Amino acid sequence: MKKIALFKNGVETLSYFSLQLAKTFKANGHEVFIFDLLEEENSLQELLSFYESSNTILITFNFTGISGESIFFDNDNLLFWNSFKIPCINIVVDHPFYYHELLERRPFLYHQISIDRLHESYMKRFFPDVSLLGFLPLGGTELRASSFPIPYEERTIPILFTGNYTPPHSFEKHITRLGDDYTIFYRSIINTLIKEPHRSMEEVFETSLKAAIPNLSKDGLKQCMANMIFIDLYVRFYFRGEVVKTLVDNGFPVHVFGGGWDYLDCKHPDNLIYGGSLDSKGCLEKMQEAKICLNVMPWFKDGAHDRIFNSMLNGSLCLTDGSIYLEQEFTDQSDICFYSLSEMDKLPSIVDHIIKNPASMKSITEAGYKKSKESHTWKQRANTLETIISHIS
Repeated sequence: MKKIALFKNGVETLSYFSLQLAKTFKANGHEVFIFDLLEEENSLQELLSFYESSNTILITFNFTGISGESIFFDNDNLLFWNSFKIPCINIVVDHPFYYHELLERRPFLYHQISIDRLHESYMKRFFPDVSLLGFLPLGGTELRASSFPIPYEERTIPILFTGNYTPPHSFEKHITRLGDDYTIFYRSIINTLIKEPHRSMEEVFETSLKAAIPNLSKDGLKQCMANMIFIDLYVRFYFRGEVVKTLVDNGFPVHVFGGGWDYLDCKHPDNLIYGGSLDSKGCLEKMQEAKICLNVMPWFKDGAHDRIFNSMLNGSLCLTDGSIYLEQEFTDQSDICFYSLSEMDKLPSIVDHIIKNPASMKSITEAGYKKSKESHTWKQRANTLETIISHIS
């Protein structure tokens, strides 16, 4: 059995994911060490005691622990993971263009997992020398053993959204920072993505860049995309706000938990019930009180988000925009409900239909629970990772 190291007390959601994986690894007989980022010195000494040559592996998310943290460098500036020849499996939960710099200074025994199949394709194209372990979507967490701890009919939150909001105008300083020509160029990309939300971020970036710079090299394209990640954030929050606004301005109360929602500009703020920020466990608890959990994908066009599986596993109907992967895994109006970002005007009627058909609503919810319980928990993801690491020496 492998000795597996993970991290906690970094980014809260990533820490929560790691702790869910740890439960299954331990149950399957692996020795697990949780490095506490709030107790670095003590944790490093404990990790040294835990380490076993040729039998220790690190599983992390978004480069936690391998992004240049000083605790992992010795006096000779040697990286801990390199010195002890520890394989590092990094599950990247954002688009890879956020991490070009870190990819260039990755550990020697580095392996990457993507949560979107288009991210995997991007890596193969622009980082062909990186060891890739394939596509593995995020998992979901069932907070309690019972699928419906609160009977569906008695749930008090009609529509729930969990996640932060940042007003798109917050990114204006990035759009305008290089003068008028660049501003026009960036706005044209944003407008294209808003008009054609089915297209991937990198596809629109590449088309626009090559139209502007016909002789752009592959390396130049790669660098330009890394310099435009603010567009990804702009469009992500634009649609997050528009989806919620569409519902509240059409008379549907939406309970939102996460930072920034008090900045949403809408005509009927009385329908926006703002509950402040919650940690992962708090979000799951709210999902157990909700009938419909609303999701807006963070531009994963061939992947999934943990909100989808979390909502299903905690007895709520998942209402989300689609992706290639989601539409292969689930069936609209059977175990999930889809809406389209390009047909936002239809969203209120979709929600109205769901609410007015409670028997169908409950049936969809129960089918979604069953599907996610069978295939999309962190337990299943841990079991898949266990198979993967068994082949890494």
